[in-house]
Amino acid sequence: MKIEQIYTSCLAQGAYYIESNGEVAIIDPLRETQQYVDKARANNAVIKFVFETHIHADFVSGHLDLAKKTGATIVYGPNANTVFDCYNATDNEEFKIGNITLKALHTPGHTLESVTYLLIDENGKNHAIFTGDTLFLGDVGRPDLAIKSGLTEKDLAGMLFKSLRSKIMTLDDAVIVYPAHGAGSACGKNLSKETVGTIGDQKNTNYALRANMTKDEFVKEVLDGIGKAPQYFSKNAKLNQSGYSELDEVLEKSNTPLSVSEFESLAADTNTLVLDVRTQKEFIESHIPGSFFIGLNGGFAPWVGALISNIKHPMALIVPEGKSEEAITRLARVGYDSAIGYLKGGMEAWIAAGKTSDQLTSISSSEFEQRTKKEVLSVLDVRKEGEYDAMHLKLDGLQHLSLDQINHRLDQIDTKKTYYIHCAGGYRSVIAASILKANGFHNVIDIAGGFAAIKKTDLSLSKSICPSTL
Repeated sequence: MKIEQIYTSCLAQGAYYIESNGEVAIIDPLRETQQYVDKARANNAVIKFVFETHIHADFVSGHLDLAKKTGATIVYGPNANTVFDCYNATDNEEFKIGNITLKALHTPGHTLESVTYLLIDENGKNHAIFTGDTLFLGDVGRPDLAIKSGLTEKDLAGMLFKSLRSKIMTLDDAVIVYPAHGAGSACGKNLSKETVGTIGDQKNTNYALRANMTKDEFVKEVLDGIGKAPQYFSKNAKLNQSGYSELDEVLEKSNTPLSVSEFESLAADTNTLVLDVRTQKEFIESHIPGSFFIGLNGGFAPWVGALISNIKHPMALIVPEGKSEEAITRLARVGYDSAIGYLKGGMEAWIAAGKTSDQLTSISSSEFEQRTKKEVLSVLDVRKEGEYDAMHLKLDGLQHLSLDQINHRLDQIDTKKTYYIHCAGGYRSVIAASILKANGFHNVIDIAGGFAAIKKTDLSLSKSICPSTL
């Protein structure tokens, strides 16, 4: 028996490759499916099943492409309503993969069709569970994504309480827990950085699995501090339910080098978004006026999904050398299939052709500290609410505006002021600055190193607290 977690940090997502006696099951695959095909082929094995723990909202799954390539059966839990053909497992139904068994445990709560797959080894022993978004390490799945007429988030939270206690907490403490996500995912609020645990550990450390917890306490605590779901979640869920273009087709269409003149013409079209995916340092030094920055070196795909509202928005890309396919693939992971090409030769070619470029002013935390002593500055903290509440600058002129809300709160920005922008480490602040500049707010200054650097100065900070929402 072989179990391999294939973890993608950008999405904080874990897919699983399970092999026994020449047969393979893939659980919650990413959209780029060739990696699973190649792995099975190298092992002289055949992919028999593609198991989905639920209809995902935070990424576009590779179930359709993988089934088409391999002939594998797509398996969802009960109540999964899909446009395409799939097999709906019943509660406690068993599936043979070589010498092992995967049992589908219906665990509604995160979504109505959510299932946890229990792996029973060659000796008939309960070995591991693949929990999807039902149980994370340190948290449980948010119950507010599958609200329908006559069904509230409290109803779903109540279902989740029952699922956890009747299907998961009854298993032996030694059973291994393989969740679909880790820290950084918006599918929960308190996810651990660890991506593999045990039921026993979770009973001892996960707030939602307290032995003496009542249903009412569970509902209240699970719902407390849940932020608004990113706007792309519902769109990704629809794609996973209805279907999507093959990734190979997207790459063939989008991975197109564009000359400076071709790119300039596209960039001049108000319907085209120029997306710069280089590092923040490169963007600061030079960028095309009006372009958005979201770098591949950070939480790229989730921030694209959170900040670009139109999933079909045509995008012209500025990419590091040799990174065009990676950028297009990572866009496709969250359903953004409308890239129309990338600038051949990058910013170097643009500048060499004599085209206009822009820069972003960035100063050190020490320089920022010195300027605060001379005048009252307008400071914009773009971290999440939980980060801000935990600790922030104590300065007159400080304003908190989380990055995920910035597009909806531009009316709270004064065009006459110069804003000093910071996040935690310097990635999100440059994204925020690029959005503000693209919307006509040009008096923005990035604080390099973000709050991590600011804390090393002598600037006054609020008292540190540790909210559950971090």
